[in-house]
Amino acid sequence: MLAEMDAFLGYLAHERNASELTVKSYREDLLSLAEFLVDEGEPTPAPAAILMPDLRAYVASLHEDGYAKTTIARRLASLRSFFRFGQREGWLKSNLAKALRNPRKARRLPHFLTNDEVDRLLNAPSAGEVLGRRDRAILETLYSTGIRVSELVGMNDGDLDLDSGVVLVRGKGRQERMAPVGSYAASAVSDWLQVRKLASREAQGRQAPIFTNRLGTRLTSRSVGRMLEKYLAQTGLDRRTSPHTLRHSFATHLLDRGADIRSVQELLGHKSLVTTQIYTHVSTANLRRVYEQAHPRAN
Repeated sequence: MLAEMDAFLGYLAHERNASELTVKSYREDLLSLAEFLVDEGEPTPAPAAILMPDLRAYVASLHEDGYAKTTIARRLASLRSFFRFGQREGWLKSNLAKALRNPRKARRLPHFLTNDEVDRLLNAPSAGEVLGRRDRAILETLYSTGIRVSELVGMNDGDLDLDSGVVLVRGKGRQERMAPVGSYAASAVSDWLQVRKLASREAQGRQAPIFTNRLGTRLTSRSVGRMLEKYLAQTGLDRRTSPHTLRHSFATHLLDRGADIRSVQELLGHKSLVTTQIYTHVSTANLRRVYEQAHPRAN
């Protein structure tokens, strides 16, 4: 196998112009397989003699030895390239490594705010300023409805029914859904609409944007992000917080308080329940932390 490895690494260096670091990484990955096969009783493993059970056993050993999923995925990619080269050169009939699947990437739990942190953020805008009243209405609406920031800035006067406490939301793929608006958000939006400026009379109808900038034109998602950054600095909250964090917080807090996951799926506008289930992991992790902090025999 060492001769074939040298040929492959030479190909990378001279024909593919791979860097020294890249060639070194490939060498380490391939030596890892060679060493495993030697340990398994194959003194001089030849690529043509390697069978699928050998490769599967090798991958299993990487998992058992605690290698990171990213490391395993890189080593499998190296094997696929090596076997593909061997097939091209004629000393392999097929690329067995092609059938090896990368380990599934662990889904990161979404960042969310606690109830107290949400309260600090929502109370940050000044009620004595016009834009402060707008910002309060924006933050209250994002948290109250769980809608995306793109859905928020696309809202028009004709979409909102404050008396009934609902808003028509246009989601991804032109999908429409109704989202409930809580009393705090409804009050904040009503307060903002009393002082809102519109750019032209033509806009003062059902198609008028609910949230506007200083010039009276429709607010953008980027502007909402910049506005939020100002209040994060003011309150000292985690700078990772984004408008989408309020959507994460909305879903997590609903589940924490016993909401049905199917209902949360519908409120978020998710097509698949799998997408919504990530919040059950957040909720469970939160419960675990509370348990470990409070129970005398948890640790």
